[in-house]
Parts: sequence; C-alpha cells; structure tokens
Amino acid sequence: MIKAALIGCGRISPLHIVSIKRIKEAELAAVCDIKEERAENTAKEHNCKYYTDYKEMLLKERPDVVHICTPHHLHHEMTVFAAELGIHVITEKPMSISYEEAKSMVKSCKSNNVTLSVMFQNRFNRAVRFLRKEMLNGNLGKPLAARVIVTWNRSDEYYSHSGWKGTWDKEGGGVVIDQAIHSLDLVRYITGKKPLKVEANILNRRHNSIEVEDMAEGVIECEDNFTVSFYTMNYFTCDLPIDITFHCEKGIASILGDEGIILYEDGRRTSIPLLEEDKIDYGNNIKKYWGYYHFIEIKNIYENIQNNSSVEVSGEDALITQELINAIYQSGKTKEKVTLTLGK
Repeated sequence: MIKAALIGCGRISPLHIVSIKRIKEAELAAVCDIKEERAENTAKEHNCKYYTDYKEMLLKERPDVVHICTPHHLHHEMTVFAAELGIHVITEKPMSISYEEAKSMVKSCKSNNVTLSVMFQNRFNRAVRFLRKEMLNGNLGKPLAARVIVTWNRSDEYYSHSGWKGTWDKEGGGVVIDQAIHSLDLVRYITGKKPLKVEANILNRRHNSIEVEDMAEGVIECEDNFTVSFYTMNYFTCDLPIDITFHCEKGIASILGDEGIILYEDGRRTSIPLLEEDKIDYGNNIKKYWGYYHFIEIKNIYENIQNNSSVEVSGEDALITQELINAIYQSGKTKEKVTLTLGK
C-alpha cells in the first residue's frame, strides 16, 4: 500500500485526491493547507488527517509520496524538503518558476533516490497518444512545422481572488507558464523534437491588475529544422478548444480540444475522439480542466513507484519544457533570440 499526502487544498487538489482514492493500492493519509478551515474541511470530506505546516506533516506522517498542489514558487522548496526525507514527489506544472530551481529539484530527487514526476496529464490523452505513435512510426513522415493556438479567458477576478497569480515572483509568468505550457509540452512530446532557440514577444494587453503577460507569440526552432509558431492569450471571452496542428511530409495532424484529426496525403481521414470511458468524475463544482487524465498519469506514477521503474513524465524530461518556458520569457523581455542549453 502506498501512503500518500497532499500539500495545497485549492482548486486543483480534488483531481489529485479523487485519483488517489481510485487507486486500490493507495491511501490518502493527510492533507495540508495554510488555511486551516480549508485543510480541515478537505480532511473531513476524505477521512484523513490535516495539517497547516507541510514540514510537520511530512515529518510526522512519513508518506511514500507527496502531491504538491501549491503556488508555483513553492514547488522547489517543498520538493527538496520531501526528497531529503526520502519521499517521492508528484508536483503540478510548472515544476518551478525558474530553470535553475527546476534543475535543483531534479538533482535533489536523484541524489536521494526518489521519483520526481510533473503533471502533464494531457500527454495521456487518447488523441495525443495516437498522434505521437503515427508521428514516431513514420506514417506521417518527417514533421516540418507546428502551430499552437491558445485563446482562453482569465478575468481580472480570476487573478484578484488568488493572492499569488499574476505575479512574476510567485506565479512566474502568466498565460505562457500557466495555460499554454500544456500545448507547448505536447508539441515536444508528440514529435520527440528538442527545442533549440526561441524568439518571442510578450505583452499585457487587457488585464489591469497583473504584472505578467496575457499574450505571447513567437517561433521555436527545434532540431531537424522543425519549427513551432505559437500564439496564446487569455483575454478572449471564453475558452476555445486548444488548436495544435502539425504539417508533416505525409499529412496534416491536429489536436483540437480533446479530439485528434489526421488528414493523410493519400486522402484518408482519421478522427480520434474523446470517449465516455475516458471521462473521470472528479466531483461536483470542480472546475472542468482541459484533459481528464490526472487519474491516468497518477495511476501510472504509482505503478512505476511500486515497480521501482522510471516514470513517463520524469523531472528530467519536464526540465526541457521548463527551460523552454523560461526562454520564452527571457526572449520576450530582452527582445533577443535565446538559445536553450538542454541541461548542458
């Protein structure tokens, strides 16, 4: 039995808690939140202990794994503390707000022989998996270019009710690090191409109460002359479906929301829809996030921990996406093209 604990009982936590409780080989021992009422209510609802100090919880409970669902700037310190206690870590995206902190997280978990996993649950989307398979087995030929479009809505109220979102020092950015990060990660995952250089623009066009960007656009140069053009903003009037489109030698492949569509050069058309069996009920009044796959990724991680095998979304792998996000910000701020190090 895997003993689990969770830090941060906010809006994303139910997706983790419900996932833990759906796994027969796992038990939720304790939750933690600096807001005592929220921690206590969560504990009562899920029949576990609660704490307001995450260090006290980890020292007393000594769980096998901890889920970190806190503001971005806390991921680093919490991961390092847990790793030094020999506790496996599952953290929400992004890993951190900086590439250097993310590298420190990977190093700490590796030196303490614990697993570090990052929640990029959309990699487990049925359509994403199919497109990746078609891309890597050569059925689509060489990928030439990709286009990423994210047009969502995050109101001023969304930021003002948070206390940490919309800030450089706590959120680490805006629409790129919080919303578009999933789409940019999927391009890399589906094609297997590493990003090499980034040229980007970032602006705050429609939000009065935040420091960070609500619009970003640019070009990512990847290995094998593969290029990614992206446009993302969060001041639209609703959340339109994500649009990730690939131009390949043998066809056009797209992720439109939860559906995958491939138009092969020989005229064939394949659609990979979201099935009812893919949907997970995370409870009433829970924000409907793009991607139902928290449970699938968490179950996969738990199985890897039990089998002492490598997780699919490891800290080392997620580190590349982290550097890409930070490179977009560096380019946007300096107005210069930025070359990624990829851990060098």
